[in-house]
Amino acid sequence: MSRVLAVCGMPGSGKGEFAQVFMEAGIPVRSMGDMVREEVARRELEVVPEVFGQVASDLRREFGEDVLAVRLTKAVDELLETHPLVLIDGLRGTAEYAVFKSTWGDRFQSVAIHTDKEIRFSRMMARGRDEDGGTATFEARDEREKGWGLEDLIADADVLIENNDDLVQFQNQIRTWLATLI
Repeated sequence: MSRVLAVCGMPGSGKGEFAQVFMEAGIPVRSMGDMVREEVARRELEVVPEVFGQVASDLRREFGEDVLAVRLTKAVDELLETHPLVLIDGLRGTAEYAVFKSTWGDRFQSVAIHTDKEIRFSRMMARGRDEDGGTATFEARDEREKGWGLEDLIADADVLIENNDDLVQFQNQIRTWLATLI
């Protein structure tokens, strides 16, 4: 039976590192953040931190809170035809969760990554992504994603993983957990 996992967590919590472990194991990953980055490029907007959040908010306002999830389900369904497990990187809202749960039912599971705020900020400053920005951008991004229901998703996740240690420990923790799934 094929399954879909969706990983959520506050910005800088380690969702991308989590997804990288899955990719290394040959499991297909689809990123909701990549969808926003693609939309920014499609609109030929200036690549500055504020633009990514604005585009994500605009899409949700124009097409509904579940727009990214609705757009993603077809691609995931296609992957499920040839893969027993697919990971969605970057679940951020309760509306998105509702789409995934109604689409895949018991074959869907959410995974939350919890990382202390100070550690998340430090990691984001070190990774240097266009959308990260400084302290004000970090705080605004946290608040925006909380407004989409991210805190509820983390609290209600099927699996909760702590990520306050070093990267190698986190990766090993994910590999061990993943081995129980496949």
